[in-house]
Amino acid sequence: MNSVLASSTVIESVGTPWLWGGTIAVVLALVVLDFALTRKPHEVSMREAIGWTVFYIALPVAFGVFLWFNSGGTAGMEFFTGYLLEKSLSVDNLFVFMLLLSAFAVPAALAQRVLLYGIVGALVLRGIFIALGAAALATLDWAFLLFGVILLITAVKLLADAAGGHEQEVDISTMRSVRLMRKLMPVTDDYRGTRMTVMEAGRRALTPLALVVAAVMATDVVFAVDSVPAVYGVTGDPFLVFATNAFALLGLRALYFVLHAALSRLVHLAYGLAVILAFIGVKLVLHWAHGIWSGVPTIPTAASLVVIVVVLVTVTLTSLRATRGPEPEKEIEPSTTA
Repeated sequence: MNSVLASSTVIESVGTPWLWGGTIAVVLALVVLDFALTRKPHEVSMREAIGWTVFYIALPVAFGVFLWFNSGGTAGMEFFTGYLLEKSLSVDNLFVFMLLLSAFAVPAALAQRVLLYGIVGALVLRGIFIALGAAALATLDWAFLLFGVILLITAVKLLADAAGGHEQEVDISTMRSVRLMRKLMPVTDDYRGTRMTVMEAGRRALTPLALVVAAVMATDVVFAVDSVPAVYGVTGDPFLVFATNAFALLGLRALYFVLHAALSRLVHLAYGLAVILAFIGVKLVLHWAHGIWSGVPTIPTAASLVVIVVVLVTVTLTSLRATRGPEPEKEIEPSTTA
């Protein structure tokens, strides 16, 4: 059975060496460009954020079209479905980033540098998890079942938190990464630009920027545990898994500033993500079962794309409706009689 699963998910990869190399080169070039753009801290204007967001949406669309014509419709469909899935999950990640930036009182001019460090950390962690996931799918009969169970558990947790009405809060004093760093080195009381360490009283000290970066990267681990199994439910091709994750993450810095005001209005997003993760979890379990009992049906990628789009559109509309402010009361002019 291992050979059956491997042939349908791992071996038939569209990622030729030159395509891997070219994609990684583009990703690295864009990361370097982002660091260059954020070298001098400044507050991001809406015009700047929208411009870069459009660019980072157009880039994966062009890449998906290229895959469609170069590698076939199946690869193109899997890429677009995986990208949309990863992008929707990243919006929830942005909400957590927003809470962390607020909890650490990060100056507006430094926010994009913190986000960029978080994106780089996420890219590295996703690469590690993608490699581990590919190895698991190629060697373990029950890897699909394991990934499906992880997603189902995550979906139940998301649904329970959303239904319970728990407001997400961040208490930085309880974060393990923060407590560990405070034990290892002293921490300054204020930010020192983009510097994460400074010399004070003859000894090296951390700045609050180092603490918030560590906290953001710690959350990246949790995000990777959810997102990598989810996209493996759409495609078993490690290259497509990497490409969808990379393109979804690269535009988060600009997207954060575009959606900052709207994030708090997406009150039903957790419900939608729970439905999507549960659906992908069921798909993975069915795929595992199909490898044992051929009569078990599987869910095609096109159906996954439809479900993701419908759920995201639905929760966005219901969220905007639920958070719509009351309409101003119209003053009733006294009637006059002739």
